[in-house]
Amino acid sequence: MDTDVVVIGAGCAGLGAATALRDAGKRCVVLEASGRAGGRAWTTHPAALGGVWFDMGAVWFHDAEHNPLVRIAEAAGDTLLRSDEVRTERTYVGGRPATAAELASYDGAFARYEAAAEALLAQHADVPLSAIAQSIPNDPWAATVEAWEGPVICVADADRFSTRDWRNNALGGSNLVADGGIGAFIQRRCTAALDIRFNSPATHIAWGGLGGRVTVETAGGTVTAGACIVTVSTGVLASGALRFDPALPGSIQDSVEALPMGLALKIALGANGPDRLDLPAHCSVDRQVARGGDTLMPFQCWPFGRDYVQGWIGGSTAWDLAKAGEEAVVDFALAQLREMFGGRVDRLFTGGGHLVTRWDTDPWTLGAYSCCLPGHADARRRLAEPLADGHLLFAGEACHVPFASTVAGAWISGQDAARIAVQALG
Repeated sequence: MDTDVVVIGAGCAGLGAATALRDAGKRCVVLEASGRAGGRAWTTHPAALGGVWFDMGAVWFHDAEHNPLVRIAEAAGDTLLRSDEVRTERTYVGGRPATAAELASYDGAFARYEAAAEALLAQHADVPLSAIAQSIPNDPWAATVEAWEGPVICVADADRFSTRDWRNNALGGSNLVADGGIGAFIQRRCTAALDIRFNSPATHIAWGGLGGRVTVETAGGTVTAGACIVTVSTGVLASGALRFDPALPGSIQDSVEALPMGLALKIALGANGPDRLDLPAHCSVDRQVARGGDTLMPFQCWPFGRDYVQGWIGGSTAWDLAKAGEEAVVDFALAQLREMFGGRVDRLFTGGGHLVTRWDTDPWTLGAYSCCLPGHADARRRLAEPLADGHLLFAGEACHVPFASTVAGAWISGQDAARIAVQALG
């Protein structure tokens, strides 16, 4: 055999797996379809934003107190920015700032929403996230919380997302930001001494051979190994771009279908003048949503004192805007800002630089991250179950609980898969 284990994908899951295999003394080759490591943890320095570092995908170390990547950063002496502590918040209601009474009600809305979710799950195995707001129709902020928890955070419309999965992956603790970008951190701290073959997309995996032998075909040749860890997104798995022989069991295929890729568009608008919309630096801005299913586009204004605002839009609205094109995304963001700040928005951002992320067109991801359909909250566990006595495994953000849809979940999932592969190899 060419190597002990072949890992498909050099995102955080693949890097986590390869690191664990290296530490266990196993030979490992990582096949990466693109020309870089990190996957959806990708830091750039766009000229449109003045060359400052900008994370195109993942941003935060979630639940920092239990996040293994934070331990790596701390051991290396990297600076971690406490975004939660420096952030201020502004909420608007119908084009005006929320009153003190409205803010007090909003502050308690998330707890009320979670209590309503628990009440529903006590009666049902699972329900769509949209059922929560429907169960508390007189709560003036329920639709706003739904918009946050569904399209913004979970990148899926509330009627297309599992409440049970949402509760299974509810994280606490601090959210930290890697100074210089999380993608740059992954490149710097998580790729050392690994055999990564870039621009090497896998096309076919023959598994279940003698002794668990696996053969992986690429455009550049064939790699044989004692085990294989597949870390590509569920979007790529569903696309059929990676063929398996024999075909994957129905439980795996069903899990992939139950975990489709959601989409979030991140739009950054550079200011062309000194106006700061009467907002402090690193200020998060949102607004009240009147009805379930209405669109919410929250903004972070002047992050860490920079000269731009960035907004997020997720779910079906994000997919529709992506199809309409970059200009449509910019117009949508300006319209959202205009509702809160009026015509000064056009004066401030006309002629300024802008950036729109497009994970929908990335052939190696085909979306932002996985979202779980209602009634399928066990799909993440089933997707992570070993095949061929541990000689074929799947890993990634879609395979982990409670860190689903995060870089930490991808990393931990990859490390877990590596430990199973080591046991399978004996």
